[in-house]
Amino acid sequence: MPGSVAPLDLAGVTIPHHFRCPISLELMRDPVTMCTGQTYDRASIESWMATGNTTCPVTRAPLTDFTLIPNHNLRRLIQDWCVAHRSLGVERIPTPKQPADPSLVRSLLDSAAASSFNASRVAALRRLRSLARESDKNRAVISTHETRSALVEIAFEGGEQLELPEADQPALEAMAVLAMLPLTETESVAVASRPERLCRLGEMVRRHASMEARINAAAVIEAVAVGARSAETRAAVGGTNGVVVGLVALAEQRGNPRAVRVGIRGLFALCLAKENRGRAVAAGAAAAVVGRLGELASSDAERALATVELLCRVEGGREAVVAGGGRRRGGGGGASEGDGWEGVLEGGGARGRGAPGSARPVGGTTDGGGGGWRSEPSSDVGARRVFRQGQEEGTAPPQAPPLCLASLRLHRQLRRLPPAILNTLSISL
Repeated sequence: MPGSVAPLDLAGVTIPHHFRCPISLELMRDPVTMCTGQTYDRASIESWMATGNTTCPVTRAPLTDFTLIPNHNLRRLIQDWCVAHRSLGVERIPTPKQPADPSLVRSLLDSAAASSFNASRVAALRRLRSLARESDKNRAVISTHETRSALVEIAFEGGEQLELPEADQPALEAMAVLAMLPLTETESVAVASRPERLCRLGEMVRRHASMEARINAAAVIEAVAVGARSAETRAAVGGTNGVVVGLVALAEQRGNPRAVRVGIRGLFALCLAKENRGRAVAAGAAAAVVGRLGELASSDAERALATVELLCRVEGGREAVVAGGGRRRGGGGGASEGDGWEGVLEGGGARGRGAPGSARPVGGTTDGGGGGWRSEPSSDVGARRVFRQGQEEGTAPPQAPPLCLASLRLHRQLRRLPPAILNTLSISL
């Protein structure tokens, strides 16, 4: 179905007025009715309410109930109309998948928390997990404070007992659901303030027999670190035995992109606290993250480069990062010749080759020679200014790649190394 009404109108197809959403004026794909009796397309009315509006867009009457009821009859009429006009290029709208019923979520949560039989609890939690996997809408329905708090209690039940749960126990299933939900500061503190809970996470992410369980524990660690607003809380999480080591081990996994992505995300969240950067460097995070740069998508590579830049801020961090880049250049771990720091600074390893993002094209010297464009900005704004200036002078690449700013910050850190170290590792900046 075309994304707007105009193409249909221009093609000579007139959309019936009652098939159009009053907000977007487009053909409704998922019509829902509000308490005022007015019908809107779900995406449009949800956006309306998400911006803080508490009135009906058509009647302007205050909304006493924000429940959206699917209008199945109208949706079927729209589908029939689409089929009747298929010869004119109109595609039939698909039958939308309805979000989870909040009452069903509450029922499953009650079964998981109250049942005395593990089998019943596991079945309820697996159903919750399945719903959360289906769509963002389901996760929004599930992700309430009541649900998250209950899942935290189930995931860490057992108090100070640190034995790793077996695959059929409820704790693992609750952890798997938590891994897909964000945590508030209160919920993060509820985990981070309990040493036995942090120890449980550290044990799971480091040495659980199930890789899926390790990944889920790492995702919960990231959620706790992101939800916690204080550096002290993040430092406490990172200081727990096994946490940083486990995340580094995940970032080093081969053939498991999700493990690598979750491991790097967890390291980045923890390294926002400076106390954790030295721990990460000591655990080998620099080489682990650098070794995966060429395998990551653009958004994940940006986070990885930001993690590397944070590691460069601690004593020994720059040397560890450059050493990791040197090993990568040497072909370790299956990297091809030439995929060293030149590729990383060009915009994310092998994936970014041909789109330079460094402050000076490779081949310059550490003393500023080589005729390239240099980068010594003190902020992202400065980085953008230098890039624009390079374009005007004809020394910058025609388009800035997504990883440009992170590469510039990393470039500044590496330039502080003695030239002898860079020459030894065949690194030119």
